[in-house]
Amino acid sequence: MDENLEIMREGRLGVIALNRPRAINALTLGMIRAISETLDAWEHDAGISAVLFEGRGERGFCAGGDVRATRELVLAGKVDEANLFFEVEYRMNRRISTYSKPIVAIQDGIVMGGGIGVSGHARHRIATERSRFAMPEGAIGLFCDVGVNALVADRSEAAVLAFYLTGNSVGAADAIALNLSDQYVPSSKLGALRARLEEAAGAANPDRTLAALIAAHAGSPGSPDFCNNAEVVAEAFEKPTAAEIIAALALAGNDFAAEVAATASTRCPTSNEANVLAFRAAQRSGGIDTVLARDLRLAVYLAARPDFAEGVRAVLVDKDHAPNWQPAVAVADLEALVD
Repeated sequence: MDENLEIMREGRLGVIALNRPRAINALTLGMIRAISETLDAWEHDAGISAVLFEGRGERGFCAGGDVRATRELVLAGKVDEANLFFEVEYRMNRRISTYSKPIVAIQDGIVMGGGIGVSGHARHRIATERSRFAMPEGAIGLFCDVGVNALVADRSEAAVLAFYLTGNSVGAADAIALNLSDQYVPSSKLGALRARLEEAAGAANPDRTLAALIAAHAGSPGSPDFCNNAEVVAEAFEKPTAAEIIAALALAGNDFAAEVAATASTRCPTSNEANVLAFRAAQRSGGIDTVLARDLRLAVYLAARPDFAEGVRAVLVDKDHAPNWQPAVAVADLEALVD
């Protein structure tokens, strides 16, 4: 097992705790492999009836994948090893999405990128007032991957594309509206809920018992303001390309639209186009297998481009937040990858 995970049994509840708090539990290849191996073992273990994902540390559940390590592999010419990270991660995402036993994810604090890939595909997803969800891959030259389009394919195009193109973080209400979470539980009740998960896992029908337990501790998350604001300018998000969407938003005469346009304009132009195309492809065909196969094609392509190394440099290495992006690739080239 990986040193950055705590894996234990609590009665019939299997617990997988991400334990890399200094990096907000960012996923390494070793962590991903260990999670997959554990789920494989527990699926056929009669002593385990349900699984819990949680994160150690005060900052959050998971900040995503370890893209700095992936960038170093690309710069060292080890492209096959970099691609392996995506392959193994996406297999794990599928494993969680299709798991035969109920999985509970406590999405407290930061839940970004690969953290949504772990928790968003769980059957019972719990957010708190401290939760902040984001897919900020456009800031590092990638795209919104980890099968997230399978989750949001039937949601508002305006809300999803605003979320994708900005990479902005949203709270529990918007995460629930985007189908990234299910229930809002105040952090003050989280301890009491957590203490009863073992009992619920041992019930005759753990899936139904877990759902009832979570609902009993849940409250109202409030209004999904980010999604609602996106709906006001939904017409702008109907444009055929990301560049045209951003231009329409800039002219919409709306403060929210202007902020989205300004932020999206700082993201990688090719990533913006990939995000729009991948989401719309998922609207047409959004099953988890189809989405993840599309994700892998895009990830392999984008990680090899200079924008990925440059984006990670700007955000995570030098932290100057001043990337020098390449011009956007032809939309037709990206369409060939998503179709």
